[in-house]
Amino acid sequence: MLQDALDSFADIFSPPFRKVMAKSLALTAAVLVLAWIGLDRLALSLVHVEPPWLATAISFVVGFGLLAGLVFLAAPVSSLVAGFFLDEIAAHVEREIDPSGPQGRPAPVLEAAVFALRFAALSVLVNLIALVLLFVPGLGIVAWIAANGYLLGGEYFELAAMRFRSAAEAREMRGRFEPQVYLAGLLIAGFVAVPLLNLFTPLFATTLMARLHKRLS
Repeated sequence: MLQDALDSFADIFSPPFRKVMAKSLALTAAVLVLAWIGLDRLALSLVHVEPPWLATAISFVVGFGLLAGLVFLAAPVSSLVAGFFLDEIAAHVEREIDPSGPQGRPAPVLEAAVFALRFAALSVLVNLIALVLLFVPGLGIVAWIAANGYLLGGEYFELAAMRFRSAAEAREMRGRFEPQVYLAGLLIAGFVAVPLLNLFTPLFATTLMARLHKRLS
């Protein structure tokens, strides 16, 4: 398992993955910048004050607040954007670890969109849980990693398994190998806990779970 994690981390920076990573980060940055500009203008258009100094102060506070909010949303947006490239990533891994073996089938466009939205929603949930648990002394980070190991591990494993199986078969396999899936999920949760590195979570998690699925199969 540890070797799978190390290989998956190394894969992120290999040539085939750098291309996917560049597309994912570029689209994430574009979405965040456009959202920031649009929300900033909308907020300022709703605020009308007379003294110039007060208008400047409000503009600064609004801009800073929006920037903080977008930093919080960076990981969810990255998950949403990367969700459309996960099949491409999984296919690279499958060819790398078993060139002569069967290759998975990509999800239909609609199903891929649903997965991307689900991953983004899950990422928002993960970040909200992290924010709340930070205020729980002695429990926060442990409970956060434990909970997200289960959530993220299950989601990404089923995604990898569904390239070869039906949704019901993927869920059944996840349940049959729950300890291994959960352990891999803990590694993903630890990855998410590192700022900036968490932007690459979809790439790392997909690669790790593709390897785990192949090994368990």
